[in-house]
Amino acid sequence: MTQVPKDSSDTPETPDTDRAAQRGIQSIEVGGQLLRALVHHGRPMALKDLAREADMTPAKAHPYMVSFGRLGLIEQDRASGHYLLGPLALQLGLISLQQADPVHIATPMLSPLAQQIGHTVALAVWGARGATIVRTAESPSPVHVNMRHGTVFSLTNTASGRIFAAYLDAEVVRRLLEEERLRQKQRKGAVEPASPAGMPRVQPLPSWSDFERQLQEVRAHGISRSDGEVIEGVSAMAAPVFDHTGAIVLAVTAIGPAGIFHTAWDGELARALKACAGTVSQRLGATGPLDLRKPER
Repeated sequence: MTQVPKDSSDTPETPDTDRAAQRGIQSIEVGGQLLRALVHHGRPMALKDLAREADMTPAKAHPYMVSFGRLGLIEQDRASGHYLLGPLALQLGLISLQQADPVHIATPMLSPLAQQIGHTVALAVWGARGATIVRTAESPSPVHVNMRHGTVFSLTNTASGRIFAAYLDAEVVRRLLEEERLRQKQRKGAVEPASPAGMPRVQPLPSWSDFERQLQEVRAHGISRSDGEVIEGVSAMAAPVFDHTGAIVLAVTAIGPAGIFHTAWDGELARALKACAGTVSQRLGATGPLDLRKPER
């Protein structure tokens, strides 16, 4: 009996988790190191430099570059002979950016981050009322602080609010500060400034100049922190996620009991948050050091 070959279109798609174990084409992976080098340096490069970065000889690298050129992945400057990314690479990058969803990209990283730092973590986006929680992952520790989906953070006295304020347009932030000041005046008398332990505090709002000094500190460290400002005994830190335009699109926030939550600017917790946020930013096409994305105030 003759066996009919199975059509490849009938083969179910292999999950992403299994793809690392699949058999690939080694020559494509080897040649891909040349493209990685070109992307990493972000400038046209000579063949010898590309080959060195990919740990191969120029003679071995050249046929790959010829094939990549025929596909439009790279092109060669006629004057210098240096190689740069071609039109197909540009089209692939633009389509990738259009498909990139910050929340979708960042969500799988939350649980590992919570396990790593031992605190509850969340993603916040900028919504109509301010920084708003859209995803959470609870701490593995029996002593932890919960965050709920849909919670809106104060602009001025929360880590998440300040991280957005530090990187949004200054005029937008100034207007939001005045709106928050107006709402607080309207609530005055209805809520006592001194709240019972464990309940949100009502904090006096800073002046614009004082708030801007706080935001400068946030931008200087690339992370925001809050020590018991909203609820006594609860601390938080938040790191920014940027897209390919340099705009802030997410805050990666951690929260926990002040006694075991270390808010040092360059502590392990701060580094873990910034590493996670940096990975998401990179996936979204953000490039360059953090200070290149500081807005003019």
